[in-house]
Amino acid sequence: MGNEMSRREIIAGAGAVAAMGLISGFIGSEARASAPKGAPGTFSHKLPPLPYAYNALEPVIDEETVRIHHDKHFAGYVKGLNDVLVKLEKARRDGNFDSIGCLENDLAFHGSGVVLHWIYFSTIGPNAGGKPTGKTAEFIDRDFGSFDAFWKQFAAASKAVQGSGWGVLAWEPFSKRLVILQAGIHQNLTSWGVMPILVCDVWEHAYYLKYQNRRAEYVDNFAKIVNWKKVDEHLAMYAGQ
Repeated sequence: MGNEMSRREIIAGAGAVAAMGLISGFIGSEARASAPKGAPGTFSHKLPPLPYAYNALEPVIDEETVRIHHDKHFAGYVKGLNDVLVKLEKARRDGNFDSIGCLENDLAFHGSGVVLHWIYFSTIGPNAGGKPTGKTAEFIDRDFGSFDAFWKQFAAASKAVQGSGWGVLAWEPFSKRLVILQAGIHQNLTSWGVMPILVCDVWEHAYYLKYQNRRAEYVDNFAKIVNWKKVDEHLAMYAGQ
């Protein structure tokens, strides 16, 4: 996966929507390859398959939550992104940008939702948890002092999101450091240029069937399903390590 894009192409991205444009190379590569010549913007993204069984995250996350989250919510963002891309292409073709404000808002919302859900499902899994190794461990120790200090900040940021959103561990290309951010909704409160490598979804649909309003308990248990090998692969892809 990492060989499909150069480091320069990755660092050229900025913010969650820019990350969407980069990661879409993985999500929608088959559709992009089949796009007709001379018809820019006519490809569509496809829902990535869940990389494990629906019940693989139990007991941390129940099977029904995973099924609804992936097949309904994630799929809904993919559809929303495809819909807005069609509308933007029509606006360009017609030369009518009367609705550009709404369209750009939808692009940011659905595009960021696609990116963050792709990262979420691809960096958690069964037989996971523990602590990172390799470059991820080195950067966490360097940038946060220790893994324990990092996780306390990451968990606190995830728990403290106001309303719906995400806790985000991201690579910041211009400083060449890891940073922890919150994302409000999907696209708000983030920092330009960062590339997310691990995210904790704290929208209620991610945990409510099992945890109801106990977000803190869900976040604490989330540590048990983080696939640090995948996180390390994401870091290597973005940081060129």
